[in-house]
Amino acid sequence: MIARPLRLVVLLLTACASLDTADAFETKAARRWRYRAAEAADIYTWHGDYYHTAWGRPVALVVPPTAALQTDYHWGVGGLRVTPIYHQFSRGFPGPVEFAGPPFRGTPRWPSDTDQFGVYYVRGPW
Repeated sequence: MIARPLRLVVLLLTACASLDTADAFETKAARRWRYRAAEAADIYTWHGDYYHTAWGRPVALVVPPTAALQTDYHWGVGGLRVTPIYHQFSRGFPGPVEFAGPPFRGTPRWPSDTDQFGVYYVRGPW
């Protein structure tokens, strides 16, 4: 009679010991998406072609790390676009960095897309 509960306890302890705490509750699809996001972040920049008018450069809007998709609105037929958020904000701040990227465009007088405001989503690190 004691062997059955003891066997169950040993089985549970070995199962828990073999799991990594970070991957314990992450599904296979979530791991695959995280891998694709890391690949896309290496290829694409975190910003678009426009700068924020108050700052003179693109602005990162930090969202929770669980946010996976963003919604962009634009003028015209089918004025809604849902795209993934690939980039992750890192905690380490090395200090002010001079920006030597391509020239950005300012917000047009009559914007036709939410990307033209120069604010871009970046997932948070926590």
